[in-house]
Amino acid sequence: MGYWDLEEGKDCVAKTWITTKIATAIGLVGSAYHIVAFPPETAVEALTRATSGTVTMAAMGAIFGMATCLSAQAREAPDDPTNYFIGGCASGIFLGARTHSAITGTTACFGLGTLAMFTKVGKMEGWRLTGPPKL
Repeated sequence: MGYWDLEEGKDCVAKTWITTKIATAIGLVGSAYHIVAFPPETAVEALTRATSGTVTMAAMGAIFGMATCLSAQAREAPDDPTNYFIGGCASGIFLGARTHSAITGTTACFGLGTLAMFTKVGKMEGWRLTGPPKL
């Protein structure tokens, strides 16, 4: 069962678990690329970097999933793209707090919130990134 198969605003734990797993996988891949691109001095440094990047991404995924679902419940508007903006923004704020940078948090809030909102709008309207155009 995938993320889009679950009803919006329901079963927040399952949706959060799915977003956490996806973000963890992305964090692992990103950490692997970072370690290859910038080789560490020791194995301990490599493990520390991989753990830090992966855990940060996993936390962002969990925050996104929970914030999106809870805002859908609180606002009683399960299919509203604004819920996705709230979830993306919450993840961005966490990233800013993690990096101790208000500018990073503000930019990430706006960027991730907008990306998440357009992802939801695209899903609702049937946007496609690949394949032949619908006529």
